Amino acid sequence: MSTKRDKLGLFDSTHLLVGGMIGSAIFSLSGITILQAGPAAILSWILGAVILLAYGLQTAELASLYPQSGGVFAFPAYLLGKTREQGRLWGWISAWAYLFGCIAGAAFSAIYIGIYLGVAFPALASWQVPLGVGAVVICGLLNLAKFQLTGRANTLLTAFLVLTLLLFVAAVFLSGEWDATSFAPFFTQGSDGVAGFLDALPLAMVAYGAIVSLSFLVGEVRVPNRTVPKAMVIAMSVVLVLYLAVLIATLGLVSARYLQDNVALQYIPLYAAASFLPSMAFLPPLISVSAVLALLTTMIVTMALAAHTLRTCADNGILPAFLARTGKTSGAPFSSTLTIVLLVGVFAAIPRLTDILINFGALCNVIVVAIVCVTVLVARVRFPERAEGRFRAPGGRSLPIVTLAVLVASYVPGILQGGWRLWAVTVAYYVVGMLLYHFRRPLE
Repeated sequence: MSTKRDKLGLFDSTHLLVGGMIGSAIFSLSGITILQAGPAAILSWILGAVILLAYGLQTAELASLYPQSGGVFAFPAYLLGKTREQGRLWGWISAWAYLFGCIAGAAFSAIYIGIYLGVAFPALASWQVPLGVGAVVICGLLNLAKFQLTGRANTLLTAFLVLTLLLFVAAVFLSGEWDATSFAPFFTQGSDGVAGFLDALPLAMVAYGAIVSLSFLVGEVRVPNRTVPKAMVIAMSVVLVLYLAVLIATLGLVSARYLQDNVALQYIPLYAAASFLPSMAFLPPLISVSAVLALLTTMIVTMALAAHTLRTCADNGILPAFLARTGKTSGAPFSSTLTIVLLVGVFAAIPRLTDILINFGALCNVIVVAIVCVTVLVARVRFPERAEGRFRAPGGRSLPIVTLAVLVASYVPGILQGGWRLWAVTVAYYVVGMLLYHFRRPLE
């Protein structure tokens, strides 16, 4: 058991969250949000930060109720439904969405690794798919060995990525090439028109997904009812300021129209912006190396989360029992990890699926956030009194309700503009999920 001295204080908790959020999305997904919304993508990233902070605080509240059994399966399973079986169904609905969100995140990260390396180093241009699949295998092997990027290694990597982004911002603004007039008109430059910033919102939210990581470490945090919310607010503020600086710098050089005309650069916007600075030839390769490192760490984490989700569902009798097997020496979820490596590897080998991976993965993440919001509402009905030492997110019942409303609003434009294809894929995916649930093992 951790002593009070061993537990995470405010600084360590904040550092953990900042390190988790400084990842691959700003190097990759920012280009798609600029393509969709133009300069208004800035609003997408601000709203995404606000929503994910609200989400993080709500998961912290649920984790304080069930600190030993937290997770996207456990929270709905404990609190939703009138019976244990109904709770298990809600847990599965949440976990099934979360599972593909993780798989999609790992797969498009692998695809982007091939793209970044292929563009930065022309000799590797024809090896983009093998590079992506190879990254999947490497990350899978590291997870089987229970590799964890923690302590000094995590600090050094976070510092390297932050310094790269700060150097990029400084280089752009000092270059004399940055053009403020590119921000007008603000709302109509993107491919999705005035509503583009709402269409881009789910993708921007992906960048802040690590905000929930502290929620599953409540038992290891010193005075969690104060430390957790403070750390979340501070970390989100730091990351948001950094991301906005990067976005503003990029938008002064790379427009939505430029990305429409240069399809290959849509997924590597920072590299595209750096290419406008010929006096700093070192910057594009540096950005590529930083992006690859960020993408690899994202893959390690998301593949591990996906494997643990499979294992949890197998332990609860929903998926086949063999998925719960662990390695004899490492204790890692062996069968689940191999399954995830196979699935992610298949998607990574088909780059033309990138768009559906990004959009469906983002939708799956939104489904999980929505279920968490509903779970918080139910928790507050069942536990109306604030117990001593238990954290409760601010805003009362309005916080989950407003979060849900914004999530729904962000997808209405997509539906009206032909987003039905995405929903058709969602329906098909859940049909498969319900078939698997139908053949689950009965509760003991």
